[in-house]
Amino acid sequence: MFKRIFKFIRLRGLLLLTLCTSLLVPACSSLKTTTAETPEKPVSVITGKPGGIKFSDFVQKDRPDVGAIGLPVNALLWRAALDVASFVPLDDVDTFGGSIVTEWHQSTDNPDQRLKLTIFVLGVELRSDAVRVHTYTQKKQGNNWVDSGRDEALARKLEDLILTRARELRAASVSETTQ
Repeated sequence: MFKRIFKFIRLRGLLLLTLCTSLLVPACSSLKTTTAETPEKPVSVITGKPGGIKFSDFVQKDRPDVGAIGLPVNALLWRAALDVASFVPLDDVDTFGGSIVTEWHQSTDNPDQRLKLTIFVLGVELRSDAVRVHTYTQKKQGNNWVDSGRDEALARKLEDLILTRARELRAASVSETTQ
């Protein structure tokens, strides 16, 4: 008698399992799928403004002059450019793009004129053509600032200062490693 009851329970359980499976599998197809939300744009660590690139974008496989991972610009020129531009508040700094943009700077000697710098470190070698500086000037007329163009002479002087500072940094690093 127990065998019959046990066989009946097994058969009933098997039928119940088959019924549940046949009802639940089609129910899964009616689930609605949604696409993942796109993350917000990266925020610059230095300026706090939106924009920039992801860390995974630092690897530049299409440039043979850059290692698998590393700065795409000369580190000495980059450091020297930051040192030279330190007298002006920085507006935007892109380490891996090699650009520095400053805010407008008004000296106490000439309050009716202000200056803005844009510095580009262009290469991985310490060469004179691996750095470019653009200087923009404005003059005050009444309550408004009017563009007065670019100061090419000042830009050349700043490029020379950056190159000189980069050479000093290289000499200091060489002397540290030989001691």
